[in-house]
Amino acid sequence: MTPTRSPREPRLDHLPISILLVEDDDGDAKALYRAFRKAGITAGITRAKDGIDALEILREGISEGTPPFILIADVNMPRLDGHGLIRAIRDDPGLRSLVIFMLTTSRSREDIDGAYEGNVAGYIVKENAGKEFNQLLDLLGSYWRVVELPDPPGETRSGALKS
Repeated sequence: MTPTRSPREPRLDHLPISILLVEDDDGDAKALYRAFRKAGITAGITRAKDGIDALEILREGISEGTPPFILIADVNMPRLDGHGLIRAIRDDPGLRSLVIFMLTTSRSREDIDGAYEGNVAGYIVKENAGKEFNQLLDLLGSYWRVVELPDPPGETRSGALKS
């Protein structure tokens, strides 16, 4: 099955860091894209509509040597929800080092605790991100400019392939 990506969704490649947005709601996804552009976040952004699509995109990226470094996922999605996606990523040696943020409407303590048990970098409730959303995007932008991220699977710091 081919991952669901609209040709109208932007693919911005000005930085080597890329983002995989896993969001099933078209309206929320469009709002996030607009907010990313407005905040000047110009990393490559790819969208998956659920966890199954996300895993396909991630595994395709690894096989091509270009996996995303930051994943932003919703909790409540069809087919494979955010928690199932986190478990699949953390169980996969080629994916487990991905940086994951949850951006969701769920305030459930069970969802929050479950996300942090999966070693997410942050859990953000969409409602809280509303007025402060630009600050959230500034945080993400600063995050990958400041934090040392792991090498992509199969590569070393010099960019040479590991043997």
